[in-house]
Amino acid sequence: MSEECHSKSRSVFVTGATSGIGLATANLLRDTGFRIFGGVEPGESADALAATGAELVSLDVTDPSSLKAACREVGMLLRGAPLWGLVNCAGVVAAGPIEMHDMDEARHLFDVNVLGVLATSQVFLPLIREARGRIVNISSLSGLLAVPFLGPYNASKAAIEALSDTMRRELRPLGVGVVAIQPGATRTPMWDKAEAIDLAPYRGSAYEAAVGRVKRKAVRKGRKGQPPQRVAEAILHALTAARPPSRIRVQRRRASRLFYSLLPLIPDRMIDRKVEEIVWK
Repeated sequence: MSEECHSKSRSVFVTGATSGIGLATANLLRDTGFRIFGGVEPGESADALAATGAELVSLDVTDPSSLKAACREVGMLLRGAPLWGLVNCAGVVAAGPIEMHDMDEARHLFDVNVLGVLATSQVFLPLIREARGRIVNISSLSGLLAVPFLGPYNASKAAIEALSDTMRRELRPLGVGVVAIQPGATRTPMWDKAEAIDLAPYRGSAYEAAVGRVKRKAVRKGRKGQPPQRVAEAILHALTAARPPSRIRVQRRRASRLFYSLLPLIPDRMIDRKVEEIVWK
């Protein structure tokens, strides 16, 4: 069945839809014929999202009452029509050495990146099950290869991989498909936030030089990364394919695609030595 046939009269809820991958997804899905509900965190600017024609829904994925209210609102707007898809795009990033990482920041990151995905999926699943639709979770290559000084973020994305596998195996018998998207470096506003990370807490520590080096490399790589539209195209495929894959890796460079395909075969010690060369020397 064609993507156009799949998209007609279908509705999708996208969290984290005001910028980056979420906004690109809202744009593409709307252009493809989907009806879009876009999650807007209180206090966020939603002008760009509103310009896509998406219907704005206030949502804080860490607040149970906000989630329930958002689900009720979407249900009322649907007026009995099914909700075909949920795209869990909401996410945050935090950086720092494990030894010195701020625990409140780490807890908030897990609340958004992991528990937020779990809670949002729980609340919207009755609507998705009724439609026998799809859930798409945004993971990351960081969930496959842990980058130094991004420990909680790496762990949150590894958790999304396991959560997606569990959801897929629980929901497949009920007719619901679950797909994890694994983007490589992607040009999003996240890199502006990464550049603004204050390294002062690590000044004079054993990690100072290495943290600064990783930050510079990551920001440079991110700003040269693939456009978010490429990830949005993978999300569209996840929502419309007759038999969607369990996960879709989105990378621009062929060498990177080959490396991550071979990653399970490379000994950890070899990877550790290479990472040490890049980060510490």
